[in-house]
Amino acid sequence: MRSIWNGTISFGLVSIPIKLMNATENHAVSFRQIHREDGGRIRYRKVCELDDEEVTTAEIGKAYEDADGNLVPITDEDLAALPLPTTKTIEIVAFVAADAIDPLQMETAYYLQANGTPAAKPYTLLREALKRSEKAAVAKFALRGRERLGMLRVVDDVIAMHGLLWPEDIRAADAVAPGKGVTVRDAELDLADALMNTLGPIDLDSLHDDYREAVEDLVTAKAEGTAPPAPARSGDDGGKVIDLMAALENSVRAAREASGSQEASGDQDADVTHLKDRPPARKSPRKKRSGRTSA
Repeated sequence: MRSIWNGTISFGLVSIPIKLMNATENHAVSFRQIHREDGGRIRYRKVCELDDEEVTTAEIGKAYEDADGNLVPITDEDLAALPLPTTKTIEIVAFVAADAIDPLQMETAYYLQANGTPAAKPYTLLREALKRSEKAAVAKFALRGRERLGMLRVVDDVIAMHGLLWPEDIRAADAVAPGKGVTVRDAELDLADALMNTLGPIDLDSLHDDYREAVEDLVTAKAEGTAPPAPARSGDDGGKVIDLMAALENSVRAAREASGSQEASGDQDADVTHLKDRPPARKSPRKKRSGRTSA
């Protein structure tokens, strides 16, 4: 894997030289824009609006646009000279329980590799400390022109880092929830429990991108001049659930059939977990979020 950033992890007075590399890759099918009339490629050219001349990448710089529309030129040298300790350092600022990080904050994942033999010992020390404590490290670092938050955790024998959004970048969810007048019955909850238990766990490695495969089959068929694959048939339910209880019961039966479980006989109701057998739900504290959003 190719490193995209070299620097150090600052762990108290310990500095660990590391290389940063992407932990994920994109396998999505990409498309090009074409002219429908003749199939020619559509390309974008970068043109200066003052002289209407096309410019090369080497001629393009950065500028900040203020509230009055004025452009303030900013050079790479200006950014490199900023007094930020995180310019070449992943600065650990705290250690927290891994579940204290809101998944909404998580962005790109990276692997951190020890850079050179002398870095192996302190790298291993930090890795084993994270393992034994069962905690994650919260850090600040600078990448691609801005300072970011990160969460360091151990994946197998490697320290991984997830880029994190700043807390103020997360929108409040107050207006998204259904109205307060919506209620569900205990029997419906019991059936939902039964469906969840029937579906059970899954090996995530067994999941794959059906849409990407379908698009690749379509592209292959068109390139070879053959008929495209027939579309998959879907149920004729119009996307509406008329009877929630019936839908849940049918879902439980279908899930049991798919998993090879014994099918419920006749019209007998599906076995459910009764309310008295279910542990009371625990209310987890939720931090009140600001309604502020980033531009």
